[in-house]
Amino acid sequence: MKVFVTGGTGAIGGHTVPALVRSGHEVTALSRSAEKDAVLERQGAKPVRADLFDRAALAEAMAGQDAVINLATAIPPTSRFLVPGAWRANERIRTVGSATVVDAALDAGVGRVVQESVSMLYRDRGAEWVDEDSPVDHFPMTRGNYAAEANANRFIAAGGAGVVLRFGWFYGPGAAHAEEMLAAARRHIGMMLGPPEGYLSPIHLADAASAVVEALAAPSGTYNVVDDEPLTKRAFTEALARAAGARLWVRGPGRAALLLGERLTSLTRSLRVSNARFRTATGWAPRYPSAREGWLATAAALSR
Repeated sequence: MKVFVTGGTGAIGGHTVPALVRSGHEVTALSRSAEKDAVLERQGAKPVRADLFDRAALAEAMAGQDAVINLATAIPPTSRFLVPGAWRANERIRTVGSATVVDAALDAGVGRVVQESVSMLYRDRGAEWVDEDSPVDHFPMTRGNYAAEANANRFIAAGGAGVVLRFGWFYGPGAAHAEEMLAAARRHIGMMLGPPEGYLSPIHLADAASAVVEALAAPSGTYNVVDDEPLTKRAFTEALARAAGARLWVRGPGRAALLLGERLTSLTRSLRVSNARFRTATGWAPRYPSAREGWLATAAALSR
């Protein structure tokens, strides 16, 4: 299959492009610099320059493609996560950018669009399992994701095949915040956001990439892509410490993070998310069933 990828040099894209190539797909990916061109070429993909917000240029680049995978994001660094305005670029990419991608795909006659979203849209459900039919929530940081999902659904309504992947919290080599957490754990500091008994549903980047590959043959719809076994935040932090090979002297901010309200609500709530629908639809299974195995693999990879 001929596949066009946006965000191919980002955190998940850096795993997805090689996974697509290994699966025999012919990959073209957006690039913004000679350095990124070289990275994509080494991975076996063809780089192309086009503005994500230029419909005509995108449509020209997508001509002859069978599918478009939109992984474009602009997640701010951890140090700016709570800074007002730090998420504007990401929201523009998820709203205006996703609309431009879908319009260009329709113009180019592309048959399938795969759109990245997040599972942190769901309401806090405590220890209850969350599936794709569970109620979602609306707060400022969700606007871009809802817009991106709406654009994918617009593509479906126009007669195309569209898949929305609601990913869990990314971790693994290439996820800057996860690498920072592992480094902090080696200094005996464990980051835990929200009550320790609350659930976190992450996904290792390698498993997220394999899910994207499987989405190229999935029936149209919205799917959760998370580990098989969500962990409580206490267990997740313990798994991190085990991978770091260090005893944690500090764990936090814990419940105190709730005081930051909507700025951290996507990370402080309890979400025990199920991936059953996607597994059933595609046969996909994560290599790392939980963060216990995923953190160990991450630590090993970063130690090489």
